[in-house]
Amino acid sequence: MTKHQTIDLDRAEPLGKAVTPTPSDHELTIRDERFCREDRPPRWWHSNDPVATAWYNSVSASLPRGEAFFIDTLREFRDQLPPKLAAEVKTFIKQEINHTREHVAFNRLVSDHGYNVESIDKGIAEMLALTEGKPKEVNLAISIALEHFAACISDRLLSDPRYLDGAHPEAAALWRWHATEEIDHKGLVADVWDAVTRDWSAWKRYKTRVLVAVLITRKYFRNRRRDAIGLMGQDGITGWQAKWRLHKLLWLSPGMMSRMFFQWAHILLPGFHPWKHDNRALLDNAESHYRRGPLPAE
Repeated sequence: MTKHQTIDLDRAEPLGKAVTPTPSDHELTIRDERFCREDRPPRWWHSNDPVATAWYNSVSASLPRGEAFFIDTLREFRDQLPPKLAAEVKTFIKQEINHTREHVAFNRLVSDHGYNVESIDKGIAEMLALTEGKPKEVNLAISIALEHFAACISDRLLSDPRYLDGAHPEAAALWRWHATEEIDHKGLVADVWDAVTRDWSAWKRYKTRVLVAVLITRKYFRNRRRDAIGLMGQDGITGWQAKWRLHKLLWLSPGMMSRMFFQWAHILLPGFHPWKHDNRALLDNAESHYRRGPLPAE
C-alpha cells in the first residue's frame, strides 16, 4: 500500500490489518534535549515583543497538564493494541515526558521574569476536570483534536522561519524541537483511535471525532487568546490595544492561524488522518539540529 492511496478511515479495518496512511517506514524518535538552562532568554524573549512573547508563553503554560492528559489517555488503551502500535505508544509517552520537563523549566523561567502564570495552569486543570467520568474514547477524541492542532502549528514553525524570526536562540530551539516531535508522532493518536473504535459505526466514529474537534479546539484557542491577553496586561497592554495587537499577530502578520486554518480543517473531513499530509521532509530538515539521546525513565 502506498501513501497515495485513498482510505476512508471511518470505515477502516482494525489496525491489526495495517490499514493506515501512516508511512510504514516511519519510526518515532526520542530526542532527549534540554534548553534555556544556562543561556536564559530575557523577559521579552521573542523579538523584544511582549505580544509575541505572551502568545508563546500562554501556549507553553498550558502544555504540562495537557501532555499529562495525553499520556494518561493513551495508557488506558495500550493493552488493547497490536504490538507495534503499543510500542509506538510507549515511545510517544517518553517523548511527552520530555516535553513536559522542558516546558515546566521554561514556565519557571517565565515566572522568574515576573509573570503570573498560575491562573493558566489552573484553567487547564479546570478544563481537564470536565473530562472526568467521560468514556475513555471521548478523551481519545480530545487528544486527536489537540494533537492535530499542535501538528498544524508545528508545521508552520518548521516550514516558515517568520514565526520564530527574532526569537532568542535557545527559546527558538525549544519550540523547533517540540515541533519536530509533534510532527513525528502526529498520526499516533489517530491510529489508536482507529484501532479501539473499529467496532463503531462509521457515523458514530465521524460524529464523535468531529464534534469533539470543533468544541475542544475552539475552547483551547479561546483560552490561549484570553491568557495571552492576561499576560500582556501584566506588561501594561490592555483593552482594545491588547486585543488588536494579538489579533494582528495571529491572523494578519505573520498570521499563523489564518495560514494553518485549512490544514486544521482537514479534521472535519470523513476519513481524516494526519499523515494524509505527508510532511516528513520537515523532520529531515530539523534532524541535524538534535542528537538522538537515551530513553528517559518512564
